[in-house]
Amino acid sequence: MNVFSESAFDGHEQVVFASDDATGLKTIIAVHNTNLGPSLGGCRMWPYATEQEAIHDVLRLSRGMTYKSALAKLPLGGGKSVIIGDPRTQKTPELFRAMGRAIEQLGGRYIVAEDVGTSPDDMAQIASQTKHVGGINDGKDPARTGDPSPFTAYGVFIGLKEAARFKNGHDDLTGLRVAVQGLGHVGYHLCQMLHNAGAKLIVADLNPASVSNAVTEFGATAVSVDEILSVDADILAPCALGGVINDRSIETFRATIIAGAANNQLEDDRHGDMLREAGILYAPDYVINAGGVVEVHYCRNGKPASETNKHIEGIGATVREIFERAKQQNRSTSFVADRLAEERFGPRQHAA
Repeated sequence: MNVFSESAFDGHEQVVFASDDATGLKTIIAVHNTNLGPSLGGCRMWPYATEQEAIHDVLRLSRGMTYKSALAKLPLGGGKSVIIGDPRTQKTPELFRAMGRAIEQLGGRYIVAEDVGTSPDDMAQIASQTKHVGGINDGKDPARTGDPSPFTAYGVFIGLKEAARFKNGHDDLTGLRVAVQGLGHVGYHLCQMLHNAGAKLIVADLNPASVSNAVTEFGATAVSVDEILSVDADILAPCALGGVINDRSIETFRATIIAGAANNQLEDDRHGDMLREAGILYAPDYVINAGGVVEVHYCRNGKPASETNKHIEGIGATVREIFERAKQQNRSTSFVADRLAEERFGPRQHAA
């Protein structure tokens, strides 16, 4: 098992392995950087094939949260946690209470929220054991359900429109073909926004019911998960898991804009350069999918959802700055986004 030599380690301040025999909990909590504040990031539950795969995922996701929070102008660092297990069959309230106890031992260096495979109900179980948790519905604001997905989707929508403006000279989406890969909570909310804006949707998901609903509700065209990345579309919105932009897929892309919610869409940094060389405008995922972490931060601090949305709308200006810098410097948008984030969160510090 490799940690320090892992390609995604990138100077993490702290990586914690925790387990609980009584509940079967096996978790890894990664704290990447706390220069700007305590680390915040979701808890992902996934049936990883190997422990090394889980380590690689949590390290990549944790690092991404540092960059995401910095570019979203939040007083937060980056962290993430994963639970090794199948969320469909291995979830129990006791398991998440054990997770809460593991998080409490970090003394506030890591704030947890929901992610793939976890829910607001799971966060409520964690919150019974620690105060270091976000995504809890306090019932005070009807615009909040405890689910940050609508806010994540709103940020992606803002970033997607900014990409359309930069590429086409305007942000009118009427008649544009948008291929959405993945119809989970975020992807489905994004489809609704795109449909309301007049876009023509092409969709794919492993869940036939989600696809059927999108066809009925939005007039979407359904294609298989194997086809969605290469369909004839103006914009591709990856909203499933990461690594979809790689050596194989880039050769098949027909869209000229990529703007979606999935984390870590680039399999490797060099794929950002390959997109630029192919004439494809890429809205870096961690820039435009920051709406969820903005919502968690504002909710934890008792601010109304209207203030969350106002902050999220600022994503457009950040995306525009990245596009303009990339054009001026003849660099990839992903390279420029990384450098801008590093300007904001500063040099590495040693963990206390």
